[in-house]
Amino acid sequence: MRGKLPFPHWILNTPVQVYQTKTSRYGEPVEELIFDGLCCYDEKMRQKLDKERRLVTLSGRVIIQGDINPGKLIEGLVRIGGAERTIFSASRPQNPDGSVFSTELELM
Repeated sequence: MRGKLPFPHWILNTPVQVYQTKTSRYGEPVEELIFDGLCCYDEKMRQKLDKERRLVTLSGRVIIQGDINPGKLIEGLVRIGGAERTIFSASRPQNPDGSVFSTELELM
């Protein structure tokens, strides 16, 4: 049994835009749209420790089907319903065959 798991499409009900933040060659921040579509948005607040061992309050989690930025680190912001949230961390759970099941973004 080495295949792909079925993704539950019925949970994708919130429109979202994900922007990758890059620095131009002149040092200015540039936002590039990498995803515009539906996602599963969970507004549950959580607390986590960052790299410097400080307590950070997270404002939610976004789950998107598939890999939205293959092979690259995701840093930037998310727009949900007019509100902008910063991406704290990103993870990509995998299927048994090694392909990416979803992209999960934790928001600050």
